[in-house]
Amino acid sequence: MAFTLMKSLRGIVSSELIRAVGARTFAASGGKAKKGSKGGAATAPKASTLSKEVKSTTVFGANILKDEQDPKILPDSEYPDWLWHLLDKRPALSELRRKDLETLPYEDLKLFVKLDNRARIKENNSIKAKN
Repeated sequence: MAFTLMKSLRGIVSSELIRAVGARTFAASGGKAKKGSKGGAATAPKASTLSKEVKSTTVFGANILKDEQDPKILPDSEYPDWLWHLLDKRPALSELRRKDLETLPYEDLKLFVKLDNRARIKENNSIKAKN
């Protein structure tokens, strides 16, 4: 309703007034202010109540289910080997093109095909866009 009213008044009232009427404000704390405090004062964060032992053995915030516990941190030997290589740098397409394709390892060859196809599709799309 307010939107239709603003729309109908658009020609009559200046745009600055419409922006002021249409602006929303929200309470900072969501409740009544404490006695003696000013409205926008920030409160200090509370100290964590968890022990250091619990912090070092549990992944907090990783649980997505309501009735389950947060998962425990396992030793490195319990995780699969591929996990430790996820953040390794992979070679770029230009670097792979300079190498001999016959001697590339299988993973690098897969990456080359993927990046080459992607580059070819982008080139074809740009040619079609020009026409």
